[in-house]
Amino acid sequence: LEDIEAIKQLHINYVYLLCNLQWEDMLECFAEDATLELLDQGVCKGKKEISGIFYNVLAKMIKRTDGHFVGQPIISVKGDRAKGHWILYLFFAEPEVKWLQGRQDCEYVRVGGEWKFSSVKFTAPWPGA
Repeated sequence: LEDIEAIKQLHINYVYLLCNLQWEDMLECFAEDATLELLDQGVCKGKKEISGIFYNVLAKMIKRTDGHFVGQPIISVKGDRAKGHWILYLFFAEPEVKWLQGRQDCEYVRVGGEWKFSSVKFTAPWPGA
């Protein structure tokens, strides 16, 4: 249960950092060889490519007036690796009010005693998303 709670805290902190546009701190949530896949952006491999998505895509679409909430985690741990999925709600205030409901499928790895993302895939599989 301690590992599951640590993974939950990693993920919640990641979304908090997203809300505060703290791209460099978000990057520290990832293992060096991690992958990130956001909707139609393709798969980014490694921290350098992930950083590019943060600065070239997310920084242009997310504002401090937006809100993001993550919940309903299902997490399974096997040694120093784990898998999980979450529901993510994205609320956008500008240029018009709208929301997006999505799913994050994640893999985690323990590095130096600390849990990190090894893979994050965000999809919007529901109608109207």
